[in-house]
Amino acid sequence: MPGDTLTQLDAEVYLVLDFSDVGLTDDQFFRLCRDNGDFHIEMSGEGELIIMTPNRPKTGRKHAKILQHLANWADRDGTGDVYDATSEFALRNGAKRAPDCSWLLKSRWNALTEEEQESFTPPICPDFVVEVRSPTDRMKCLKAKMDEYVANGARLAWLLDPIDNRALIYRPGETVREIEKPEVLSGDPALPAFRFDFREIL
Repeated sequence: MPGDTLTQLDAEVYLVLDFSDVGLTDDQFFRLCRDNGDFHIEMSGEGELIIMTPNRPKTGRKHAKILQHLANWADRDGTGDVYDATSEFALRNGAKRAPDCSWLLKSRWNALTEEEQESFTPPICPDFVVEVRSPTDRMKCLKAKMDEYVANGARLAWLLDPIDNRALIYRPGETVREIEKPEVLSGDPALPAFRFDFREIL
C-alpha cells in the first residue's frame, strides 16, 4: 500500500517501500537488486519496491516440480522457453515481476531487440505465468498480481494454492475459474497438451 513501509505480513519476509516519487531507472533498479542479492525484489506498477527473502526449501521444491514438467513439455513443443523465479520482466504498466515459473513464445522473445533481450528486465510479459502460494503470502496480493499479468499480456496464469488445496485459473476476457481440490490441470489452448498434476505440490 502506498505510504506504508510494512505490509500486514511478517516483516521478516515481506517489505514494501514506496519509491513512486523517486522514479528508479532500469539501471538503478538493476544495481539495487545486484547489491542486495540475498533478497528477491520486485516493483509494482505504482513504483513500490517489494522486498522478499529467498524461498523456504519446501516452497522451492514445489517450484521445481512445476518447472520440471513445464520444461519437459516445452522441449517437446519447441515454440517457447521456460523461465524460473530469478527471471524478471518489465510489464507495460511499469511493474517489474518475477513469476515463480513462466513460459514465453520464442517468436515474441525474438521480436525484442538485442539490447532488450540483454537487459535485466526485458520489456515483455510471459505468455504463461505460475505463482505458488507460500505460508507467508496473502491471497489478496497474489490475486492482484495475477490480474496484472493478464492485463499486461499473459494468455494464461495459474495461481496454485497448496495451503487451501485450490487453483485459480486466469485467462484474458474470462471469469477467474476456481478449482477446489484440483487434480490434473490443463494448459490448453495457450499451452497445447501441457498437463500438471496439482497433487504433486501438496
